[in-house]
Amino acid sequence: MKKYSTLIALALLFSLTSLTKNTNPSEDDWLDLLDNNLSKWDMYLSYKHQNGYSGKIPTDANGTDIPPIGYNKNVNNMFTVIQENNEPVLKVTGEYYGCVFTKENFKNYRLKLKVKFGTKKWEPRTDKLMDAGVLYHSQGKAGVDYWRAWMLSQEFQIMEGHFGDYWNIANAAIDIKAYLPEGGMNAVADESQQFIPFGTHTENTGFCMRKMRAETPDNGWTEIELVCFEGKSLHIINGKVVMVLQNSRFFDGEKFQPLNEGKIQLQSEAGEVYYKNIKIKPISKMPTEFEKLF
Repeated sequence: MKKYSTLIALALLFSLTSLTKNTNPSEDDWLDLLDNNLSKWDMYLSYKHQNGYSGKIPTDANGTDIPPIGYNKNVNNMFTVIQENNEPVLKVTGEYYGCVFTKENFKNYRLKLKVKFGTKKWEPRTDKLMDAGVLYHSQGKAGVDYWRAWMLSQEFQIMEGHFGDYWNIANAAIDIKAYLPEGGMNAVADESQQFIPFGTHTENTGFCMRKMRAETPDNGWTEIELVCFEGKSLHIINGKVVMVLQNSRFFDGEKFQPLNEGKIQLQSEAGEVYYKNIKIKPISKMPTEFEKLF
């Protein structure tokens, strides 16, 4: 009888262990964020901005404010999922400024995706570089930035010749290991330098250039990775770390508050762009291979 009781107990323990494993993904499990129905994403569209845009709400011929398109209105199929080699690929036409953003908030994770540009451009970027980006730790309402298209967040820039740059969105700020800018020069990231602050209510602008150009030549698919842990982050292009950041925060009007979790936005910024292999996994510590960078 004791033998059978032991077997039953072991079977029950195995069942509970299996159930826990299936319902609580481990750090070895990557979650696919892209499917054919964009089921894990919402969207926001603001405006078709014109050349000479000043940052103000656009108006019509009578001077009346034009409202943004708003949430989950996929005008002109701005966001569609197409198939490439039997894989889902998110196509963003870029006609309107806006984004898709995850329905879920994320904290402490590794995010990977592949990206490349199309050929179509729209005003006000018809004579400018192709531009997009991944916005992380996104919180609050959309449309609080200069272009009235995105949420408060930190930007991992995706731009011709500038994969991995940093921009602050709205009242965000962060510290980056970078060379101090002088005069009209841009700050340039480098892990050999000290952390210096960037963004709102700091002595530097909200922009910093990545350490090096590491994207795939000739607009091939480029893999980007974003590592985030407790306010620290890394911008990685094709396996190469191009920026080291920490102390992610935002200014609430009176003081700085931590900004270390939130939704993930994929930008539409007047240029055609494609995203695929979008996946994420939780982490419980900064990965060992990156600890020395901080």
